[in-house]
Amino acid sequence: MIFSKQLTQWRDQVNENLDLFLPSENSHPTRLHQAIRHSMEAGGKRLRPILVLAAHQLFPNRIDPMPAALAVEYIHTYSLIHDDLPAMDDSDLRRGRISCHKAFEEATAILAGDALQPMAFELLVKGYAEYPELGLDLVRILAETAGNRHLVGGQMQDLLSEGKKPEEENLKYIHENKTAAMFRASLQMGLRIGNMGNNEDKMRMMGKAGRSLGLAFQSIDDLLDITSSSEELGKDADHDSEQGKVTWVTLKGEEEARKLAAQLTENAREELKKVGGDLEFLMELTSFLLDRKS
Repeated sequence: MIFSKQLTQWRDQVNENLDLFLPSENSHPTRLHQAIRHSMEAGGKRLRPILVLAAHQLFPNRIDPMPAALAVEYIHTYSLIHDDLPAMDDSDLRRGRISCHKAFEEATAILAGDALQPMAFELLVKGYAEYPELGLDLVRILAETAGNRHLVGGQMQDLLSEGKKPEEENLKYIHENKTAAMFRASLQMGLRIGNMGNNEDKMRMMGKAGRSLGLAFQSIDDLLDITSSSEELGKDADHDSEQGKVTWVTLKGEEEARKLAAQLTENAREELKKVGGDLEFLMELTSFLLDRKS
């Protein structure tokens, strides 16, 4: 009950702050800002910003982790807008709402995603202006994660792999960069803001925890894609197989994909124990993500 209450509270706080910081739908250019809010206000789990807040809670201090949490969600939402485009994954539904390019049109969706990227870094610069060294570290972590070697690179490889024979190393590369890298960054940014953020060993262990948790999340996502409905998922069900995408299910089958998710979750938990601090929420979150139905 305490976990559920905290999860809901943080999700609500993220949503309230997103509404506060995002440009109004009535601010010029209105169509751009309406498109941004269309995608951002669709909701979703807000998992990545919650990971920032939870990691900060391990060794909390008076520095507010919310600007970093919002910045992570800006980058995540931009990636979803662009991933849904016809030239990418060609999806009609996202977070239970019609995709941005369907609600508006492709050009506006592209520009909405484009705008969210610099907006994320503006949030970090302004939010941590009193702590320039911290702000610079947060910008570095997020920029490296969102760039060519991780988030964008993972999406590129995902597109190149469509319709091809599944290969484990290739699939691992895609998921480590397209999904797990943002989990790793979220946890490391939250830890960096906290009291132990300058501890290189803890930052490294947190990075390993984020990688394992992100890979476990993706393995469950692959399973849900074939076992859940579009209404349950809030996005197009069975879309991966229709697109000829490589997934853990196509590579290993359902049973092995579930075993993999369980093992990766345990790996994440072991690394979190090494990091230490107030781990209660994060430990429960790992179990929650493993057992999720959407």
